[in-house]
Amino acid sequence: MSQSIVDLCNSALQKLGATSISSLSDNSREARQCNIAYDSNRRSELRKYRWNFAIKREILTPLSAAPVFDYAYAFQIPSDCLRVLNPPGSDWVVEGRTILTNSGNTLYLRYISDVTDLTLWDPVFYDATAISMAMDMCEAITNSNAKKKTLAQEYKDAIGYARTNNSFEQLPAEPPSDSWWEVRYSGVTGGQVNFKI
Repeated sequence: MSQSIVDLCNSALQKLGATSISSLSDNSREARQCNIAYDSNRRSELRKYRWNFAIKREILTPLSAAPVFDYAYAFQIPSDCLRVLNPPGSDWVVEGRTILTNSGNTLYLRYISDVTDLTLWDPVFYDATAISMAMDMCEAITNSNAKKKTLAQEYKDAIGYARTNNSFEQLPAEPPSDSWWEVRYSGVTGGQVNFKI
């Protein structure tokens, strides 16, 4: 399956029953709408979920200037970061394009990156993004609210399928420790769970 920007745009245009394009620089209404819709939809769809294909890791060093108050260290968020993935129980916060924390002078960061190489995209994410673009371009190209409602349902189904597939390829996140549960749970003995009341 070919996964280029023009192919993505033509997939979205096909869903609208519109004329396909050969390049984003075409002098047509369709190409102009694709130019408007592509970048914002790509970034929005990537940010919405923990897509496995978009996860990156970086080891960050602190900025030379410490935060003015409350935190000891500030770290610059990478330029391609669309969403910071905080580990459970992390003691840091995101403010603007920095991460603030009191612990350590290095930060191990996982984040959703702005993946612009469409060949790296999961195929079902690619399809969902095409539908998202079609919804954005629908009024400008078709003037049809009915078509937009149909696309909204298609998008809901496609993004749900994409998220389900994505979740099968990762381990569930460990929940943060819960002192209420730990105090009441005394362990498993002889196949039985004993609770303190």
